[in-house]
Formats: sequence, structure tokens, C-alpha cells
Amino acid sequence: MSLKEKEKKEIRRDSRKKTERERKDNMSKIIAIANQKGGVGKTTTAINLSACLAEKKKKVLAVDMDPQGNMTSGLGLPKGEIDNTVYELMMGDASFEECVQRGAEDSLDVIASDSDLAGAEIELLSTEKKEKRLSEVLNKVRDKYDFIIIDCPPSLSLLTLNSLTAADSVLIPIQCEYYALEGLSQVLRTVELVSKKMNPDLKLEGIVFTMFDSRTNLASEVVNNVHENFQGHIFKTLIPRNVRLAEAPSFGLPINHYSSRSSGAESYRSLAKEVIRLNR
Repeated sequence: MSLKEKEKKEIRRDSRKKTERERKDNMSKIIAIANQKGGVGKTTTAINLSACLAEKKKKVLAVDMDPQGNMTSGLGLPKGEIDNTVYELMMGDASFEECVQRGAEDSLDVIASDSDLAGAEIELLSTEKKEKRLSEVLNKVRDKYDFIIIDCPPSLSLLTLNSLTAADSVLIPIQCEYYALEGLSQVLRTVELVSKKMNPDLKLEGIVFTMFDSRTNLASEVVNNVHENFQGHIFKTLIPRNVRLAEAPSFGLPINHYSSRSSGAESYRSLAKEVIRLNR
């Protein structure tokens, strides 16, 4: 091989490596926040992780797949007053551009939800690829975002299946309480089922502990039990039981806007850092 041919080969190889690096850098991550048990901080985590990722200059899309619409109102949008929501998007009645709303940060977009979404379950039952409606929509726009965060309903429903089929990974918030392991086992079985039947690429992003109270022995016992019985990734950040976190949704603000210096805000900033680091 001549010197020129060697040089050309090296240039092609370097070019391929550069292209692979750029492709990896440009890849977005779709994360579903899920737990079939209610009251575990699922929506609180979806709201505040989205906002804190956006605060760190990541382009984020928050998708509210819960008909209760609490993620929508928690990000400052008027629940029940938005014409085009995730319902219209999934049913093909409105385009993505017609549905997307601006969130609390310049780099945060939101697809809102309201009670109409509950009707989508019945309407989708007779359609083909009913569990892939959300996936088909998000795959067309995912290259616009660094992270897409989906707030799943607290149940195993067609809406949850759509969310998990669309996702690359699942982040599971668990409350530091007695039945935490039972709820964790439930959602892990669901993730395993979806990965076998619908989305073979679905992975576990990790577990995050919420409502942690260092003053109680139970909270520490739950954390220790999960570490002993679970082999997957567990985030180091512990989301504390915090008054400001509980108040923020009623003001339609994520915690980093409502009480920027609170322990809740600092904890979700820490979680956002971990998520970014995990996906480099």
C-alpha cells in the first residue's frame, strides 16, 4: 500500500469515528417515568427532572400521558384549556407543531394532557398498532431534543403501554415506605413484559428514592432493602420530603422556579446531573 493510500485510509477511518461520535452526541433519550403505585412522586419527578434538565441547557420535551394532567398544570399550563393535547396528537387530529407548548424554561417544550385522554384508550382499542401511536409521533421529532420525559399514568393501561413502547428507558421513583419493594416488583414485571413483547430496546434507567426522611428508621431501611435486593442502577440522589416540593404544583411552577434554593430544588438538580452523566 502506497503512502497516499495509507493517508486516505486513515482519513476515512477518522471521518467514520467523527461521524459516529457526532451521531452519538446528537442522539436523544426518551425516558418514561413510571410506577403503577400512586403517590410515589412520579409526576413530581417528571415535572422537576424536565425543568432541571432544561435549566442545564438541555433541549427537553415533557409529554404528559396521564389523563389527570398534573404534569401539565405543574409546568404552568392551564389544564383543560388547551385545544391540542396529547390526545389530539395520538388520534392524528393535530400535528406535533400544533400541540407543542412552551414550558417554564426556554429549552423546555410540553405536550399537555387533560381528561379527554382517558377516552383514547377506548378509541384506540380497535385500531392497528394501538400501542405504538406515541412512538410513531415521537420518533419523527426526537432529533430536536436531548431528552424526552414521559409522565406515565399510575396504572398498567394502553396509555402506559404506549409510553413504554416509545421509551428508550424507564426511570422508577419509589417512595421510602413499607410497600416500596412491592411497587417496584410490579413495575419491573411490566417493563420486562413490554421489552419481551413490544419494545426489545427498553432498558431500565434506574431507581430514584423520593420523600426520603432521614429522621426515620423506615426510610433508611427501605433504601438498604432495595440496594440489597435490586441489581440495577440506583441513583445516588435522594429526593427529600420537602414542604416546598409539595407546594410548587399549586403555583404551576417546577421547584427550581418556585423555591430555587430549597433542598427539593437542589436534589432534582443533582438527579438531572446524574441523568446527563449516565447518558453521555
